[in-house]
Amino acid sequence: MPGPPAPPPAPSGGWKDPDAGRMRMLPLLLRRARVVLLRAGPASPGKACLCHRARDGRSEEEEGLCQLYPGHIPSSPLQKALLAAGSALMALYDPYRHDMVAVLGETTGCLALPNLRDKMKNHPEGYRILQERPRIRLSTLDMDRLQGLPEGSLGREYVRFLEDNKVSPNTRMPPKFVDDEELAYVIQRYREVHDLMHTLLGMPTNMLGEVVVKWFEAIQTGLPMCVLGAAFGPIRLSAQKLQVLATELVPWAIRSGRNSSCFLNIYYEQRWEQPLQSLREEMGIFPPPAVRV
Repeated sequence: MPGPPAPPPAPSGGWKDPDAGRMRMLPLLLRRARVVLLRAGPASPGKACLCHRARDGRSEEEEGLCQLYPGHIPSSPLQKALLAAGSALMALYDPYRHDMVAVLGETTGCLALPNLRDKMKNHPEGYRILQERPRIRLSTLDMDRLQGLPEGSLGREYVRFLEDNKVSPNTRMPPKFVDDEELAYVIQRYREVHDLMHTLLGMPTNMLGEVVVKWFEAIQTGLPMCVLGAAFGPIRLSAQKLQVLATELVPWAIRSGRNSSCFLNIYYEQRWEQPLQSLREEMGIFPPPAVRV
């Protein structure tokens, strides 16, 4: 079974993808799941894909067998449950297994993703995002331009976050198990703006910072994957960090998550020049606590 396509080459300016090598191999669970799905054959019509009757006259059964987007793997509710259980165990064992976190988000987001899509459709900026479907990748970002923006701007602080934490936007896996093409884009967009959430919230990519961001995202999205990350992520923290998390960071993340407008309704690509603090105030994100994370 061939692996996923290699990331696009780094653009001029010397920007490299530090995680490119790791992302070239499919994880063991995904490879096994793919084999199980291929051996089992297509799932039952109406279960494998949440497709409606085809507009071009094909039968509902024929439409149910279709691949909805590149890389899509149709799966039944039982197969999704097995994938969710396996990916949850792997993600708890190693929270930095972003591939397992991605599978967990796709296989458990059947209720939250439509709600997020509706929020975007009912917001002028979110609706434009759904229509135009921008992507945040090294191939779509002008890194030299972002690095040259004024200090404190969203674009400059986003690049600073990527550099300081040695992360790349190219590490976000494409969706595979979401049985709706539009919802697949919603979860893809969520993944690609995750680093922007770190930037807006002022949180690094260490375990404490990831847990804080997960609390904010759990309040904002209702995705079970975010809720699990927020609930079980702290088990690896020291007693001192747990105290800071419980007394300072979680209350702030919850208040900000409730007060803030939906972060998927911000067209970040058109706001790179906007001061970071101005965008925080516009969204309703409270100033972060003055604690070391």
